[in-house]
Amino acid sequence: MEKETMVKEIVKALELFSDKIHAEMQEMGNQLRMEMQEMGNQLRAEMQEMGNQLRTEMQEMGNQLRTEMQEMGNQLRTEIQEMGNQLRTEMYAVESKLEAKIDELKQETNEQFKQLNEKIDHLRDELSDTQETVDLLSSKTLQHERKLRLLSKQS
Repeated sequence: MEKETMVKEIVKALELFSDKIHAEMQEMGNQLRMEMQEMGNQLRAEMQEMGNQLRTEMQEMGNQLRTEMQEMGNQLRTEIQEMGNQLRTEMYAVESKLEAKIDELKQETNEQFKQLNEKIDHLRDELSDTQETVDLLSSKTLQHERKLRLLSKQS
């Protein structure tokens, strides 16, 4: 019976010890779960913080790109306006030169027309003089012919 009592005592001690081990394992499991949850929460927080940082950086880059694009657009508009003004200035200069040349040609043409009109007037005067001379000669010729006829009739 002593053996039986001893076995009972050993079984009882093992049961007590197993309860203690089971309680310790459960405590360690709970601790492990808490640490894992804490680590998970920490990782989630870090990931969220990283995500927020990335969003912020992306927004900053987007704003920076928009600003650069607006600056480029403004710069291009300015350059285009300058080129337009330069072209207008050059066109006005060419137009002024052409107008001056046209005015010069008009003046030359008017001068030539004036000279031509003077020549025509001079030719008219000469023609008029010639006509008067022809008329005079014609009348003289008629007079001489009459005289010749009269003289021929008398003879």
